[in-house]
Amino acid sequence: MKESLIKFFHRIEPDKQKSPFLHTLYDGFFTFAFTPNHVTKGGVHIRDGMDMKRTMVTVVIALQLCYIFGTFNIGQQHFDALGMYPGVFEGFHLKIFHGLIQILPIFIVTHVVGLGIEFLYASRKGHPIEEGFLVSGALIPLIMPPDIPMWILILAITFAVIIGKEAFGGTGMNVFNVALLARVFVFFAYPTYISGDEVWVSGIEKSGLEHLSIQYGWVHHLLDGIFNSFGWSTFGPGGIPTIDGYTGATPLALAAKEGWEGVTKVYTETQMWWGNIPGSIGETSKPLIIIGALVLIGAGIASWRIMVSGVIGAVVVTLLMNGLVPDQLGPDTPGVFKFMAVPWYYQFYMGSFFFAIVYMATDPVTASATNTGKWIYGFLIGFVGMIIRVLNPAYPEGWMLAILFMNVFAPLIDHYVLEANISRRLKRAKAKTVTAG
Repeated sequence: MKESLIKFFHRIEPDKQKSPFLHTLYDGFFTFAFTPNHVTKGGVHIRDGMDMKRTMVTVVIALQLCYIFGTFNIGQQHFDALGMYPGVFEGFHLKIFHGLIQILPIFIVTHVVGLGIEFLYASRKGHPIEEGFLVSGALIPLIMPPDIPMWILILAITFAVIIGKEAFGGTGMNVFNVALLARVFVFFAYPTYISGDEVWVSGIEKSGLEHLSIQYGWVHHLLDGIFNSFGWSTFGPGGIPTIDGYTGATPLALAAKEGWEGVTKVYTETQMWWGNIPGSIGETSKPLIIIGALVLIGAGIASWRIMVSGVIGAVVVTLLMNGLVPDQLGPDTPGVFKFMAVPWYYQFYMGSFFFAIVYMATDPVTASATNTGKWIYGFLIGFVGMIIRVLNPAYPEGWMLAILFMNVFAPLIDHYVLEANISRRLKRAKAKTVTAG
């Protein structure tokens, strides 16, 4: 059966010279559908089914739990803002479908734009489609706010793929993590769309300091007709005011002003750990991210050294900051000291550290390649990222900037690690020569 399918695909293969773009599309699908048939030359032939595409697909599979929970949490946060359906299973169908309405356009636009650029460059260069965007395309929707305007998303992806990757030679040549470049583009070019309290709750339009209103679209109203036929609850008309005094502030925003005490006035530890809080679409649920990390480590794709050293770096700098805060914290104590006083283990309850260190920092192209270098690279990401998170009032999270910063220094770290290894071995060789003489 497999051989028949392969023969069929070979028969319909477009001519590479006459139709380069069609051949590029064909090659991308063929290599995605079938395992590689390349073998080594010589007496021993080794065939490996884990080529680049399948490595990327494994990462995408590990992200699916984040997608599922992120879809639900978009709806959960939306209805929390309305004071409706507080239980997990209350209005469950409304939460899921509202989440799908928000996330599907982001996912589709990301892949159409990103893969379109990849296909265009591959056909013009005359080489097969590069696989790198499989992971970048899966990561970008998860690190965006649910209401990101599509035109901004298109600009961000275009910038990240062309300037961040193709300008350096394509997949495997890029210096910076492509997904993070898309996010950093939005942050610096259109900061109001990716910072503040309102952007993390979907379908809510700010109208005053304490009053918000729902903005439902035609898809919501179409679904209402279906739900009505089953006797289920519906979205209802748009424009219904939310409860007064609702805040969409993230735990990090609260911690920056009032420390851990301010965070726990709004969110419980359980909510933060499981991810039932406002934030980027896929970054909130810590247990699901850890499961994904175990999948990647078990498959030998992501480096556990970077993950572990990142945790160590974050803990070390947090303990240092804990030791610098005043003994007594009062109402007049500056917010930065209250943030510095948050214990190291509670720092992991907030923000996107786990997602960043598992899926972003371990990017094999932009991270350090040597084992010793991975320990240094991960440690510095945790160390620098926590400093940015706590001490930078303009940006209450630090992992995006820390990882991009360390992407620049990863080759330098590997260079000095290799030089140290060479120097050590030369000394050992000289010592053996002297002993033998």
